Amino acid sequence: MILSMLREIQRKIRSKLSFFYENKEIITKKESILVKKIYHLAKNFEEKDVNKKKTHIIFSKKVFKLILSKNLINFLQMSFIQQMFFVHNRLFLVSYLLEFANSPRWLFWKKIIQENNVGNPVRFFLYPKTSGNKIFQTYHLKTFEDFSKIKINNFETIYEFGGGFGNLALTFHNINKKSKYIIFDTFEVNLLQYYYLKKNNLNPSFKKLDNKNKILLTNSINLLKKKIKFIKSQKNKLFIANWSLSETPLDFRKKFNFIIDAFDYQLISFQKNFEDIDNLKYFKKIQKRNIQLKRKSIFIPVKKIKNNFYLLCKK
Repeated sequence: MILSMLREIQRKIRSKLSFFYENKEIITKKESILVKKIYHLAKNFEEKDVNKKKTHIIFSKKVFKLILSKNLINFLQMSFIQQMFFVHNRLFLVSYLLEFANSPRWLFWKKIIQENNVGNPVRFFLYPKTSGNKIFQTYHLKTFEDFSKIKINNFETIYEFGGGFGNLALTFHNINKKSKYIIFDTFEVNLLQYYYLKKNNLNPSFKKLDNKNKILLTNSINLLKKKIKFIKSQKNKLFIANWSLSETPLDFRKKFNFIIDAFDYQLISFQKNFEDIDNLKYFKKIQKRNIQLKRKSIFIPVKKIKNNFYLLCKK
């Protein structure tokens, strides 16, 4: 409890470093209509099968409470959202920024890490054009691109297991507006993603994935299987799971084994242990399966974060 309180205080202090760059949202008619729509979707939802660890059960309750309060505006300033989804003023991110700046693709990465004002994100105090979160998530893409030798904008379809608040879906839309994106997540987080992406003038859907609805948000494994089967023959498709698969109960992970077989290209990040799960042991099995399928699959440490790793895979 004391350690949790100290972390909360540290987070608040770090966020205050960006006080001068805040751009608070105001409630508009469009905002009210969107929030009411999401409220009605959440109001009648009953979760029948809970496949979550303790950390995420607590988080889910908080997200539902937020949605039912109809007070989503400036949601990226909320502490529990930041704790789960958002990385802000951390000094190690300077080294990531320097890697971007020294890259031959700097002009590309510079454009991608540009932050917008939706949700009132905490700006990175040393480079306020972006946020710590944009730097952090985009750095994963750079790490994968350096490994695979394939430009990240060449991927046609991306499937993300656990999509945060929708940041990477927006990033890939900005990279390649023709690409299609699937997020599998819990229902309440799908609603949060819907809110964020709609406010960014995108057109996500809970059922469709086509030229009009290029982002699919789902918590249905059956629907996911249908969509993955449909795109299985595509060459340039990428599977992403950043600290999401590694925070899922082991029994639930087994239901997604078909994903590993379907995607030659994989960007997975994870912590060595989560609650009572030995993740390194689990992902070594994934790596073994990738090697059996004639793929190059490697572990590399996540820079500046102890006991965290990438599992990267390519043809």
